Amino acid sequence: MAKANPIRLGIVGLGRAGWGMQYQELRGREKRFRVVAGCDPIRKLRDRLGAACGCRTYARTEELLADRDVELVSVATRSCDHFAHAKLALQAGKHVFLEKPMTVTYAEARQLKSLAARKKRKLFVRHNCRYEPAFTHIREIIASGVLGEVYEVNLRRCGYARRDDWQTLKRYGGGQLLNWGPHIIDHALRFLESPVRSLWGDLKRIAAVGDAEDHLKIVLRGRNGRVVDLEISGGAALSEPEYLVLATRGALSADTRTITLRYLDPRRKLPPRRANPGAPGETFGEPEKLSWIEKTIPVAPAEKIDMTMIWDDLYDAIRKRKRFRVSLDESIEVMKIISAVRKGTPFDQGRTV
Repeated sequence: MAKANPIRLGIVGLGRAGWGMQYQELRGREKRFRVVAGCDPIRKLRDRLGAACGCRTYARTEELLADRDVELVSVATRSCDHFAHAKLALQAGKHVFLEKPMTVTYAEARQLKSLAARKKRKLFVRHNCRYEPAFTHIREIIASGVLGEVYEVNLRRCGYARRDDWQTLKRYGGGQLLNWGPHIIDHALRFLESPVRSLWGDLKRIAAVGDAEDHLKIVLRGRNGRVVDLEISGGAALSEPEYLVLATRGALSADTRTITLRYLDPRRKLPPRRANPGAPGETFGEPEKLSWIEKTIPVAPAEKIDMTMIWDDLYDAIRKRKRFRVSLDESIEVMKIISAVRKGTPFDQGRTV
């Protein structure tokens, strides 16, 4: 049996993402990842990690990066610091696993790609929602062709909250465009299945108490004619389904647990019909009885997947040089959309790097 060769990980930022998400997801993956260091300016957060796994802890990022035992740095700090911390880690010769958003601007994202190439280091972005079972299952259904040709996809992540943490402040990289935005824009680009031909966006602040947007609408049109309409809101008391897929032979709606389908029975061929140019009768056209299949099924994709599996792919990408599911160019494309939507609005982060 091959000897275990865990990746030696240092986590920068030990709050909601670094401790509450990443460290918890790594439990049970000790043969693949060993947390050897953690960094946070808040002592009680450092002490919590040190007590949990016995790793070294540091108050400053530069101290962790000087630790020769650290092989991979996970950057889980505030959004406004992602670029600076990832840049420092790459310059120190470390591989980098970067929490979303990749950066605050498209220009910063491109700079990190160039730096990683120069330093011959690997750079990954934690788009873990790419591993969401509902997203995967819906794409499997689309690929099966049972719905026909998809022409529109609506994506929604909405609620109502008078949010008041740092994620509501522009100076820290707050706002829903950089919070939920990277996840849902990444989904949108995958559903589009075509280069973006046109884009429209709108940003508003509705309920959050800071100065960043908490409501956004983006409409993307692909060169293939498909449209993806996405909405993320912290100011919507009611909302539509999280997923709605419209196609030429049917449709589906879904949340994270169930998928509802309505599509024409593929076993029955539709008889030919022609438009009648004559005077209309009492109905709008000649009545036709269509054979629909309607069902609600649990989210259960054929590919066994969950959002923590991003770590397994990360291990395979570093140790086995396999392809990472979320390419760096795909992550950068997300930032391109974000920067385009925000440009010229009152919610521009003011970063020109």
